[in-house]
Amino acid sequence: MENEGQVERYSSRARRAGHASSSARPQGSVSPIRGDTRGFQDFCGDVKRKLKEFYTFDLMPEIFTIKFRQQVEGLKLGANFEVNGYSTNDCHTKLVVKPASENNYWKVICEPEQKEIRVLTKKIPLGSILHLQFGIGHDFIRKSTNWNWKVTSTFGLSGPLPEVRQKTLLPIFPGFDINVGWNAQYEHPDLHGASGTGEPPIEVNYGRLHAKIERVAAVYTHYG
Repeated sequence: MENEGQVERYSSRARRAGHASSSARPQGSVSPIRGDTRGFQDFCGDVKRKLKEFYTFDLMPEIFTIKFRQQVEGLKLGANFEVNGYSTNDCHTKLVVKPASENNYWKVICEPEQKEIRVLTKKIPLGSILHLQFGIGHDFIRKSTNWNWKVTSTFGLSGPLPEVRQKTLLPIFPGFDINVGWNAQYEHPDLHGASGTGEPPIEVNYGRLHAKIERVAAVYTHYG
């Protein structure tokens, strides 16, 4: 009888100890794996937000142009109709005459609305980056003759970020092309860090890119 009482008291103490240990265990604690997953998701969300902020694309052209071209005895005659991309009621007309050869060095532009006529040279290369262009014009309203010149570059020369300006020709079928003028401002990404300066040991610069379509021209050329 005495042994049975000792066994019963021992079992009772064991049950009370087990209950105390289970009740002392924290409830609802987050496992390390789950915590790491949430941190990784936050990191991915932050990267996605920064990429949307620093990498932007403006696909709405500022100017739409329809160009008609007709070749007549070594000359290319043209009519341009320019429409502002944000205001379809704003349309400008230009009449163009230039040599039909690929190496044409001049062109004549007449703007009936402004009562102005201009003669422009082709862009003369100055090295591998710069181009020089001259022009002379006459304003029939003011009855004055003027001349101008400009230096252009495929790389932007102003602004805090480097800039590239290009024209891309997209042949659709013989006699019909799409000409896209676009520019891009960019900053290359980089990875840097420091030690003992109070700065983070590793930091990421995601860079920047702002690409924009400035103008789109549909060019129809009639041969004959």
